[in-house]
Amino acid sequence: MARSVTYMTGSQLLSLKRHPNIAVIDVRDDERSYDGHIAGSLHFASDTFSDKMPSLIQAVQGKDTIVFHCALSQVRGPKCARRFSEYLTEMKEHAGIKNIMVLERGYNGWEASGRPVCRCSDIPCKGDSS
Repeated sequence: MARSVTYMTGSQLLSLKRHPNIAVIDVRDDERSYDGHIAGSLHFASDTFSDKMPSLIQAVQGKDTIVFHCALSQVRGPKCARRFSEYLTEMKEHAGIKNIMVLERGYNGWEASGRPVCRCSDIPCKGDSS
């Protein structure tokens, strides 16, 4: 059975973001490049997400909490989180991942709340906020 996917508030993420065991996965497509992103987040666009899951597992090695988001976390973020959970179950992969979560209100809610965003074009994002 796939792991359950739960939700996390922006405040919860902000307080945990500096922990080395958490990874933030941005599944927005093109809008990441012009809207900005959560500093330090990894980009795995929803339109190619299924094909990139093996790469995602490698990218989050050593993390136990994975937080997905899209613009509003109503469709793409939750869908990718569920797909990832199902993939881990099917592949009998654990990779040390204990929690698969979705950021409530997504990137738009994060930014609207005045939380730090990054506008770098570095891949991967080095985490500098502006």
